[in-house]
Amino acid sequence: MSSFLESVDKRTSLAGMNRMELLLFNIKGKQLFGINVFKVREVIRTPDISPVPKSDPRVVGVSDIRGHTMPIIDLAMALDLEPFPKERLSETLTIVTEFNSSVQGFLVEDVDRIIHLRWEDILPPPDSLMHVNYLTGITRAQNQIVEIVDVEKVLTEVSGTPAAMSDDFVQAHAAKAEGLKYFILAADDSTVARSQLKTAFEQLKIKHVIVNNGRKALELLKKWADEADEGLAEPVSKRVLMVISDIEMPEMDGYTLTSSIRKDDRLKDLYVILNSSLSGGFNEKLTEKVGANKFLSKWHAEELANEIVKRIESVQK
Repeated sequence: MSSFLESVDKRTSLAGMNRMELLLFNIKGKQLFGINVFKVREVIRTPDISPVPKSDPRVVGVSDIRGHTMPIIDLAMALDLEPFPKERLSETLTIVTEFNSSVQGFLVEDVDRIIHLRWEDILPPPDSLMHVNYLTGITRAQNQIVEIVDVEKVLTEVSGTPAAMSDDFVQAHAAKAEGLKYFILAADDSTVARSQLKTAFEQLKIKHVIVNNGRKALELLKKWADEADEGLAEPVSKRVLMVISDIEMPEMDGYTLTSSIRKDDRLKDLYVILNSSLSGGFNEKLTEKVGANKFLSKWHAEELANEIVKRIESVQK
């Protein structure tokens, strides 16, 4: 199974072109689910698992994979499906993933194949389900619906909420945004990430707009630029402190959003941070290639907040 995902790290040519690769798999029955290949290290037969006392019930246990211990998560149970019986674990596969600065395995019934997609072919979940499900997107393959799992949300529920800003940090910097005419535009398809961003912005007392994909972010920026052209508002660069964008999102990824911003004379001077759970040096290289100002790994609240504070100080000079 490892050869199924051989040389995944070399597939970076798709990134930055609003394209991605999706690993399709089954959890229970015929329904197809998907995960971005860039989150996947390998697919293996489920190894021997050692139980962990008093762990989250969705964590089946831990396994030793080539000298590295990692938790094994029952993805069926995490999605409120019937959990895999212990006597059947040897029949399952484990998708070994790396994101959010951690490595973990997800139990699945079977792996189908990898497909190439454009991000515009992936639609966000219906608004009515935005806060109650575990999906970041929906697409079609093999004439059936594919549901893209919000594995970031699953991992957060299992391992706990990432560390927030300390009270000392908030007290030291919250007043800096008071009276600031600027606001932040953020785009992220993960409900967990949007909640984290909202909390950080509110703690720093800075105005903000948060959307769930890059296309919506770009549409808003162009709308605000049109208003400025008509004399109804100031230029966007005088209103938007920065754009903070996830990389992998339905309809338009963060790389394409950044490239589109740099190609529009009305938007090209905006400060753009790409904020992603994806690991790998290609992120930094593509950040530079598409013209973003900074790449940050997700779930480091104070690191992101520090960048916001520095940006506030720069516009106040």
